[in-house]
Amino acid sequence: MKLSLGGLSLLVALVGASSFVFLVVAIATDFWYIIDASKLEMSRNGTDALSSHSGLWRTCRDMHGTFVILMPLSLILMIFGGMTGFISILARAYLLLLMTGLLFLFGALVTLTGISVYIAYSAAAFEEAVCLLRSKDLLVEIDIRFGWSLALVWISFVTEVLTGAVFLLAARVVGLKQRREQVL
Repeated sequence: MKLSLGGLSLLVALVGASSFVFLVVAIATDFWYIIDASKLEMSRNGTDALSSHSGLWRTCRDMHGTFVILMPLSLILMIFGGMTGFISILARAYLLLLMTGLLFLFGALVTLTGISVYIAYSAAAFEEAVCLLRSKDLLVEIDIRFGWSLALVWISFVTEVLTGAVFLLAARVVGLKQRREQVL
């Protein structure tokens, strides 16, 4: 199977743009962590709304700085990577393609770190809530889960890794083509 730089360029543009859109939507929404207490609300005659959801912007102040830095940093790396990727594909520059692929992989690592910190924070918050309740009977009536915003970040992470890998593949294609031209 022969890989063309044009086909790789189209693939990297589509995957990179989708990764960016998924991350922007995930950061902008508040459905990272969902608490569904509808069973508890019905058992208490629905007087108080106990169900809620939260995102990066509505979390504990201690961990808030980490979330605010890591996810937008990943977006900035994607924007910078998109610009350098566009230039490197047009110039067919091996080293620039290689650096762009590594930049996207570093951005994916930043995204993964942000996801990991958020999940660790959520686990710690859950443990604290259990200690405060002192009763696990209430937890039977409450459904706590991660939401679709976190799923979008995972999709963004995977597509970011794929974008980096395609840029590295494009660098390989350009490097092999340059070596063939030097031999001839």
